[in-house]
Amino acid sequence: MYSSVIFLLSAAAFMASFAALSWWMDTRDPARQRLAGLASDTATAEERRSAGETSATPWFTRLAPFSRWLLPGTGKERGRIERLLTLAGFRDPKAISIFFGAKMVLAATLPFVWAFFAAWLPRLSSNQILLIAFALIFVGLLAPNRWLVYRVEQRQRRLREGFPDALDLLVICVEAGLGLTAAIERVGTELRFTYPELAADLALVNMETRAGVDRELALHNLNERTGLPEIRGLVSLLAQTLRFGTGIADSLRVYSAEFRDQRMQKAEERAAKIGTQLIFPLILCLFPSFFAVAVGPAAIRLLEAFATR
Repeated sequence: MYSSVIFLLSAAAFMASFAALSWWMDTRDPARQRLAGLASDTATAEERRSAGETSATPWFTRLAPFSRWLLPGTGKERGRIERLLTLAGFRDPKAISIFFGAKMVLAATLPFVWAFFAAWLPRLSSNQILLIAFALIFVGLLAPNRWLVYRVEQRQRRLREGFPDALDLLVICVEAGLGLTAAIERVGTELRFTYPELAADLALVNMETRAGVDRELALHNLNERTGLPEIRGLVSLLAQTLRFGTGIADSLRVYSAEFRDQRMQKAEERAAKIGTQLIFPLILCLFPSFFAVAVGPAAIRLLEAFATR
């Protein structure tokens, strides 16, 4: 009976995992995203995405008036948070107020939630309950900062993954005879579904250029929005090319070759670290099973031999 229950639970867990994995792969498929975008009329949403705006939910926008009391008083701390919000993709002027409003709500809500659940734990003393409540206040104040840093890291990782393709497409477009502005616009259009965040930043460069912003300043703003060393190098290269009037195609080709060499060196470095990183999985996972298979039968025979005596 127990074996049948275990078998049914295992089968249900396998089917649920397979369904979740299939759904996740379908949502991440670039071809499906492109077809869905072409089939539906999402002009307004695409314009907002191309502008690089990350809209907040109406529930969070109500926190902005109450968060002015928690805004950092020093300009250095406020500038650091605004910088992180920009790198995370939140460019709304109210983003910093919403962020500190969310911290205020978490710091005020978590202790009350804990007090509700603590009533079901009679073994805890009042001092322990109060200590955990204060700890939860600190968690509510520090957790949004950690989440923001994580959001920045994830966004930069996605931008870094799409940058090689964008650079190759930019080289091809420039060598085909397109100008720098037209080439950036074309690359942004091609990467709209595969790497939407990078395409949004490139589209914002074109929008600033059309609005009358100097092209060098627009590229500098791209560097400030992304914070990647790779894009910083590309922006510096394009700025020098525009300033001194050298050939853009030759400069991009040289930078693309150097970037490929850097990417190959990083890949070789990661490959060299794999052997060291596999030591602990081998010891923790494979060695016990090998020990059980190799020494287990002999140990069982020894136990049987001593038991017969």
